[in-house]
Amino acid sequence: MIPLSTADAPDPRLLGGAISIGNFDGVHRGHALLIKRLCRLAERIGGPAVAVTFDPPPAAILRPGQVPPPLTTIARREALLRRCGATGVVVIRTTADLLKQSPETFFRSVVQGGLQARGMVEGPNFFFGRDRAGNPHLLQRMCGESEIECEIVEPTTADNRMVSSTRIRELLRCGDVQMANQLLTAPYQLQGTVVRGAGRGRTLGFPTANLAEIPTLIPAPGVYACRALIAGQPHAAAVHIGPNPTFGDNSTKVEVHLLDFSQNLYGEPIDLEFHGQVREVRQFSGAAALQAQLSDDLQQVRRCLAELPDC
Repeated sequence: MIPLSTADAPDPRLLGGAISIGNFDGVHRGHALLIKRLCRLAERIGGPAVAVTFDPPPAAILRPGQVPPPLTTIARREALLRRCGATGVVVIRTTADLLKQSPETFFRSVVQGGLQARGMVEGPNFFFGRDRAGNPHLLQRMCGESEIECEIVEPTTADNRMVSSTRIRELLRCGDVQMANQLLTAPYQLQGTVVRGAGRGRTLGFPTANLAEIPTLIPAPGVYACRALIAGQPHAAAVHIGPNPTFGDNSTKVEVHLLDFSQNLYGEPIDLEFHGQVREVRQFSGAAALQAQLSDDLQQVRRCLAELPDC
């Protein structure tokens, strides 16, 4: 991270190139277009293509307690941005002092001083500096005065609506992971750590790994077809999110049933890639009815994942 001081300076190999500054949460198709244009500009000026993001997001400091959960961790965000073509990613440590800087001070300290940029690529909704006073028009003027090439990229649309992190959150909160994945550059993924649960799944013949410590947005309650990545290896999984009304359990949980897998995973991290919703959560008349439905769920999960490569 760079806190805009002499400590924790960015990798010198990432200086003097083209930069794009943003939250990049989710790394969706709009972000991918920005990075593509960034790479072209970086090649033209003969420097690295650098994505610049923030941790935490500025809104978390400006509006604490009102910020929706992120779509990506910083580590995944960096990996996805690199996959899109970025040479590297610089993470700026967000502080109250940083957010109080005027657009001119932010430009001098970050763009010119911290990153020594010779080119910039941003979207039309790029705002910077105190009270978001800096906008693309001001950025272009400041870049022109500083002999920094600047490109403003039009937003990416799908179904006549702008592709945005907000739109993707809405889809995930409705359980529409397939549409969300169409807007993202990679399947939606969350990570959690396996903790002990009630053991009810095992008694039903469908043992589950319960996940906790999930830092990103959890999709709507339902049963999903997922790939579970364990130590980097993919495994087919049926994932139940939400309460268990059949047993009077109203607490929301993320329970992972790994198909054809029997190892002990307590304390281990699992990454879940979401590929489709099988059904919504509902109450059954008893254990036998639930067992029959779970068997049908697993068949649907297998069919969904069979259409994907390498699973």
